[in-house]
Amino acid sequence: MEIRSTTEQDLDVFVDTLHTAFGRLPETPAEGGGGVWWAALEMDRNLLAVTPDGRPVGTAGAYSFELTLPGETLLPVSGVTAVGVVPSHRRQGVLSAMMRHQLTELRARGEYLSVLLASEALIYRRFGYGPATYTQRLTVPRARGTFAVPRARRAVAASPTGTIEVLRRADCVDLLEEIYDRYRRTRPGALSRPHRWWASGAGQPPIAPAPRYVAVHRDAAGVPDGYASYLIGEAQTLTVDETIATDDTAFTALARFVLDHDLVDKVVFKHVPPGHPLRWQLADFRAGEVAGDTDWLWVRLLDIPRALTARGWFRDGELVLDVADPFLDEHHRYALTVHNGKAKCVPTDRQPDLSLDATDLGSIYLGGTTPSTLIRAGHIEAHHPDAAAAADDLFRAERAPHCLHWF
Repeated sequence: MEIRSTTEQDLDVFVDTLHTAFGRLPETPAEGGGGVWWAALEMDRNLLAVTPDGRPVGTAGAYSFELTLPGETLLPVSGVTAVGVVPSHRRQGVLSAMMRHQLTELRARGEYLSVLLASEALIYRRFGYGPATYTQRLTVPRARGTFAVPRARRAVAASPTGTIEVLRRADCVDLLEEIYDRYRRTRPGALSRPHRWWASGAGQPPIAPAPRYVAVHRDAAGVPDGYASYLIGEAQTLTVDETIATDDTAFTALARFVLDHDLVDKVVFKHVPPGHPLRWQLADFRAGEVAGDTDWLWVRLLDIPRALTARGWFRDGELVLDVADPFLDEHHRYALTVHNGKAKCVPTDRQPDLSLDATDLGSIYLGGTTPSTLIRAGHIEAHHPDAAAAADDLFRAERAPHCLHWF
């Protein structure tokens, strides 16, 4: 079996092979070839697994993104995607060979991190990826969507500030792109959306050209600072694809807007960060029904010292990490020292505070999973009683990471 890089001439073969792997038929592209998920593929970054007689049997791809780290640091990352093996060649080592080949290529490019969305949770732990951000779906009956009066003097005002304008998605794509880009630069765990995604309509709404209404919020000075992409469907349900806001005031105003919409029985927010204050803002706390609580972005460190020194840190401290990487047959020990928000990470032979594998390190890297959770789960080994608390304190981010970009 050969694993080779693809070119633009391989696009149809790549797409057909991947659809065969998932047992699905390709959708019909919109006029001009856009509006399908593969419109943003970077063919110079994709791989095909080919049998000796020339049959394509597996695919793996990667997008070029920026990931926002704790401390609002932007880091180039590879967004691994389009991974599949046709049913006739599964469990024959094709997937492992492609993933090993891909990780080797990513390292050769000098990249620190790769990320992905896992179609199945059992697959990617084998390759060193760990779940690092989480998201929820929140459903609120409109009749119970009244907001409580804030009690704190500095709380978001009871009366919305700024203005909201309703536009059609097709009429405001440039504006959505600009607002999202400002938002993602300040949100740990958020990924960039390169212009080619918006231009080609790749992905899911509101990037995809499916008809949507968009509520655009502008602050008191008229500056656009948030939007909610939505559609009213069956059973008088208003579904919000995503609510993007650069601050809590804009989010609250947009949430009020959709919850006050006439001829609607309930509102579904598809992507809400765990711990978001929206439920607490409702007069009836139980009105917000949480469902679909799931992992989203999975992270894998490719260069541990450089990745750990790239993110921002909010506590001084020191930890010795003993990190195993079974998939790449590697094992290293590092001393991580943080002072005044900057980290140093160097090899050491000192006794470890924590023993963990690459998957665990990916999960705690963005601050969305505490080391103590994985210690209690039996994944990370703490070598002394203070290690869990010290690790939790050190890896904590300024706020929970959240990613809602689909790729």
